Amino acid sequence: MKSLRRSVLLASLGFLIAFGPPLVLSAPAVGQPAPAYTLKLLDGTELKSSDLKGKVVVFNFWATWCPPCREEIPDFVAFYAEAKAKGLEIIGLSVDQITAPQMRAFVKKNKMTYPIAFANARLIRDFNPGPYIPTTFIIDKAGMIRHKQAGGIDRATLQTWFDRLSQE
Repeated sequence: MKSLRRSVLLASLGFLIAFGPPLVLSAPAVGQPAPAYTLKLLDGTELKSSDLKGKVVVFNFWATWCPPCREEIPDFVAFYAEAKAKGLEIIGLSVDQITAPQMRAFVKKNKMTYPIAFANARLIRDFNPGPYIPTTFIIDKAGMIRHKQAGGIDRATLQTWFDRLSQE
């Protein structure tokens, strides 16, 4: 019996080492802390969630091939230019399977001035944006998720959330 338990334990440990911990797909709920993260941005710099405390953060999962995602970009660019100095940060998290040079070309063509990173498996697991893109999380100055929206988000919605959260 002891040897069976030991075998099961060793097999389980081997599975965890080989495949990692079980995948949990429960999204952080509105009103809960946003998961901690470290991103390697497209420009090569590193950005940690702790660097953004005190800012209102728009965390947008998107892709270059997604029409609603492309429709959001001009509103994001304009609003970022207007509100960055007032405490806004927008982070575009691409789920594309393209190269960094291809992404840089897309970013340049679309005049995207806000930080862009490729969404890795851990980020997708931790935030669980769901099966639809774009999906946007709005995070308050204390790091709490205050809004999640699947589908396109417009400038008026960004403005409303930023105004509300920047006053808190």
